[in-house]
Formats: sequence, C-alpha cells, structure tokens
Amino acid sequence: MSPITPFNILRHELIGLKVRVKDSTCRSYLGIKGEVVDETRNMLYIRTENGVKAVPKSTCKFVFTLDRTVKVEVDGLKLVGRPEDRLVR
Repeated sequence: MSPITPFNILRHELIGLKVRVKDSTCRSYLGIKGEVVDETRNMLYIRTENGVKAVPKSTCKFVFTLDRTVKVEVDGLKLVGRPEDRLVR
C-alpha cells in the first residue's frame, strides 16, 4: 500500500494516527486528542491521557497528524462506514 498522504487518507487505515477533534455538534467532544486505537462503522476510539474515548464520526471534524508537520482536516461524515469498506471505496 502507498504511503499515507493528505490526498489518500480516506483510503488508509486510521488506527495509529494522532488525531484531534476540531469541531463537533456536541461540545463534550471538542478538543479530544490522542491516538486512534480502534474504528467501527460509526465511531473512532481515541486513547487520550484520561483513557479511551469513543467519538462518533458523523458529528465531528477531525485533524489527523500524518507526521510532525503534515496535518489533515477530515469531515467525519466522509469516514462513516465500515473501515474495510471505506478502504475499497
């Protein structure tokens, strides 16, 4: 598989990436940051300093860090769906 870039992030595995919730319709999710440890059809599971948090994809905008300098903003609606199906889409 090709290296992850801002142009192909939707077709790549998100587990292991650093992420921050930039915007959400629910204020309690704003600012959650850490490492993606699991992903389901509708949720991202993020390991934070305070444990693992389940964050719904459809109500949030995320900023993923690909390396120390490259950050990519992704609308969570584009992530909704089973990870294995999204990789094929």
